[in-house]
Amino acid sequence: MDNTTSDEQERLRILITDDSRLLRKKLREELEKLGCEVIDAVNGKEAITLVLEHEPDAVFMDIVMPVVGGIEALQFIREVAPNVPVIMLSSMDTPQKLMQCLKMGAIDFIRKPYTKEQIAHTIETVKKIKAKRKSANN
Repeated sequence: MDNTTSDEQERLRILITDDSRLLRKKLREELEKLGCEVIDAVNGKEAITLVLEHEPDAVFMDIVMPVVGGIEALQFIREVAPNVPVIMLSSMDTPQKLMQCLKMGAIDFIRKPYTKEQIAHTIETVKKIKAKRKSANN
């Protein structure tokens, strides 16, 4: 049996959406170290297109971005891909924004700057969600 195929099937595809090129680069490096395949977008409009095209296992998304912001993109993603876990990122920590994102269906909220441990913990959560959905479909 070819384990490469099995590993590729289990590899998480993660979409990073942030207008900061530096943050996307650093987060990509962290996620790739954790074995994830990474795609990225610079705003919510691109994120929506990539969610539809690539069906990621999860989305890490900044709240404040040009063109289409994270909250607007989250709302659209919930409509077209309700099972895709969305993790909101922000340097702001206003309780109102946090509650709004969670009420709209985000599974988590990570304050920037994030830690490696936060990212690793979130990826473990996404793996558990994916496994649970996979077993429910079998």
